[in-house]
Amino acid sequence: MRVADAQSFTAAAEKLGLSRSAIGKCIARLEQNLGARLMHRSTRSVSLSDDGRIFYDHAQRILSEVDNATDAMASRKQAPRGRLRIDLPVSLGRLHLMPLLRDYLRRWPDVEADVSFSDDYTDLVRDGIDVAIRIGGDVDSRLVRRVLAPHRLITCAAPGYLARHGVPATPDALSQHQTLAFTHVGQLVPWRFAVQGEERHVPVAGRLRLGHTEALRDAALAGDGIAQLGAFLVADDLRAGQLMPVLEAVAPTGSPVCAVYPHRRHLSPKVRMLIDEIAGVWNTAPPWGPYAQPSRP
Repeated sequence: MRVADAQSFTAAAEKLGLSRSAIGKCIARLEQNLGARLMHRSTRSVSLSDDGRIFYDHAQRILSEVDNATDAMASRKQAPRGRLRIDLPVSLGRLHLMPLLRDYLRRWPDVEADVSFSDDYTDLVRDGIDVAIRIGGDVDSRLVRRVLAPHRLITCAAPGYLARHGVPATPDALSQHQTLAFTHVGQLVPWRFAVQGEERHVPVAGRLRLGHTEALRDAALAGDGIAQLGAFLVADDLRAGQLMPVLEAVAPTGSPVCAVYPHRRHLSPKVRMLIDEIAGVWNTAPPWGPYAQPSRP
């Protein structure tokens, strides 16, 4: 590599602190081992042969990876610092991620955070976002996805509502109930169920249609109907008996909570440390842990 870059045995020898003859012998041994002539030599210059150019390109990538590995290890020893741009889902972010982020900022005073809240999949590369937390995740080859915790949707209602109207036995029975529908960008979001091993979407359109999940939870707690909501949002209400799960036998397979970030050779300490800290808390016991999987009858 040194000889090819300098196009000279003498110049390469000076940079490496070796003799010109030692450099020549190294190149000769390499050519012998490869069974190929790597360099054209003249009294004035050295140039790569076609085989030499191919070998040079591969060697350059290998040495670049070594440098990246060295940089990655060095970055792990650095304290997080600088501006962190993070995008969070609205309710999950406010309820469960902001407490972790505030703890993170208290531990690392040289980090400052710009936080945006959105339930849409923002373009991280276009908008310069360092990391986003999402439930599930779109397929984007530009992004790396790391699972942080299991999660699922829970169909539930207040005990008082179920006492008055009965418990639906099948998804089809929902047509006889008051359903609290969620709207996203003006469209009703169908409810998901797993029927005989296949995912089934059931359209719902009750009298009350809301574009905010926490407002849907409030309506369910008030006994206004049945809702399908994220476990992160209703786990405390289920523990307290203020909401009751229904249709658990056909509860849908959950989409995990993930961190996504632009594909880079190695993460900056501020991003890596934040993801590691969230994963460390949630991998063992997310706040909605007992409700991350359905309780099959």
